[in-house]
Amino acid sequence: MEGVNISYSLVLVILPFLSILFDLMFTILSAGSGSNLPKVIWRVEILNSKSQSKHGNGEIAKVTWRIQNFSSFRRDQRLCSENFSVDGNKWRIDIYPKGNKVDHLSIFLTVADSATLPSGWTRFAQYGLAVIDQIDRQASIARVLTYEFNAMDSSWGYPSFLALSELEDPERGYLVNDACLVEAYISTDRTDGLISHELMLETDSDKHETKDNQTTMKIESAIEPEEPTDEDINTFFSGLESKLLNSKIVVSQEEAKEALAKLDEAMNMTPVDFYNSGKFSPLKQTFKILASVKCSSTTLTIEQKNELLAMQESLKEVADRAAKAVEDKKHLSEMESIKLTITHNLDRNLVRYKEVESEVKQVDQKLAAFQQHVEEAQKEKEKMLDERNGIFRSSKRMKVELEALEKKWAEYEAKAEVAENEEKAVEAEWERMKDFISSLKGKI
Repeated sequence: MEGVNISYSLVLVILPFLSILFDLMFTILSAGSGSNLPKVIWRVEILNSKSQSKHGNGEIAKVTWRIQNFSSFRRDQRLCSENFSVDGNKWRIDIYPKGNKVDHLSIFLTVADSATLPSGWTRFAQYGLAVIDQIDRQASIARVLTYEFNAMDSSWGYPSFLALSELEDPERGYLVNDACLVEAYISTDRTDGLISHELMLETDSDKHETKDNQTTMKIESAIEPEEPTDEDINTFFSGLESKLLNSKIVVSQEEAKEALAKLDEAMNMTPVDFYNSGKFSPLKQTFKILASVKCSSTTLTIEQKNELLAMQESLKEVADRAAKAVEDKKHLSEMESIKLTITHNLDRNLVRYKEVESEVKQVDQKLAAFQQHVEEAQKEKEKMLDERNGIFRSSKRMKVELEALEKKWAEYEAKAEVAENEEKAVEAEWERMKDFISSLKGKI
């Protein structure tokens, strides 16, 4: 019987490895026949959810954006994705790789054509933003929120989405070969819970469906390389390594104690700290080890194993709920900060409004005074114009008289010449008469 137990244990150990090896051989053969490992640079997909209601058609646009050379970007530099359409409106993803004045990756959903939107335009959107762990998708960071966008407030998201220290941690899968994989899920459908953490983390673009098979997918546009790159190969084998680690079934008592210590360490954290630590994915192996203990002194009962499996599911749920509660409180704090800023700006605007009103009155007074000067100057101008017109009219008459005089000037000159000769003749006659009278004085 002991030999039978040993053989059975060996079979339990070998079978998972055989399955993995068959999968690996199939992958290698497929690659040799021309199949490519996906390396999406930019892709837009439409998820058609079966959870349709009167609030909309259940369509969700999924955007996948792989950002290469991530470490080369400057601090406070903003990256804008390509535009994509959802419900007839153009959107884009804005990312600050080194943070927008914070030590966190910042990510926002933005209305792409906000500058051309009419006054009063609004659009409801529920959306999820995620930075994907390229080694273990379940360890990805995902956030879900709703917002009523408008023409004046056309961008909304998370200034502090993911700490740069976590993003750049080489033990995490957020940056692989200096590439970051970002996903966004957007819908204008008002159905509650249409976009969830589970949808984002379980939707596999390559399989075209979620685990619960509630969402089908149609690819609208994609850019993929013709040949697999080093990054694709490294990602594939990192995932393969994770799968091999997770396949261990037979464990020793020491491994069980170590796993229990890790679980105890995790449970000593607060739910929020556990959520942010990224330790849930490693704990999957811990739960698997504890549930697989075969030592006679530490064999768990079926009830204990079931409790462990139930705890594995509820642990993440509780952590998610705690993180969402913190996020909601943080969102309220952010809203309070925005409210305070708006109130402060309104106060400043009110003060400035009163100042401008006073300045406008002063300007009106100056304009009134200027108007009076203008009216007086206008009257003076009219007088000058009347005098100018009088001068013009009299000068015109004199010019006519001068021209008439010039026409008779030769006649006047001829008469004057005759008159001059006549005058000389008269003077000569007058002198003769004078001399004659004088001659008579001596005789009389």
